[in-house]
Amino acid sequence: MLNRTADAKMAFEPAFLQIAEGDSVKFLAKDRGHNAETIAGMTPEETAGFKGKINEEIEVMFDTAGLYGIKCKPHFAMGMVMTIAVGEVLEVPETFLEGRISKKPKARFEEQIANLKIGQ
Repeated sequence: MLNRTADAKMAFEPAFLQIAEGDSVKFLAKDRGHNAETIAGMTPEETAGFKGKINEEIEVMFDTAGLYGIKCKPHFAMGMVMTIAVGEVLEVPETFLEGRISKKPKARFEEQIANLKIGQ
């Protein structure tokens, strides 16, 4: 979680991950003032989600296949989001980008989803 990357301000690095079921992801606040948490309605239905504290390093295991929308709560409106694809994702759920998502984070999610390898 960074204030700036080569491509963007307020960003996760990497912004997109495609991992296997059972893999873990460690979220590191390299710059202060960031957290990582799931976005309501942007996870598989069976999952509880997670919410890290500001400046907290957390490691999360992803056991359920599907797409996960992750945000930094303080910088969500600035587009600080990432997408994690877990296991074999056959399609992007129609509801993934529904809800109250402002223009900047929605555009970043659309870029990230473009990297998704369907069925892998």
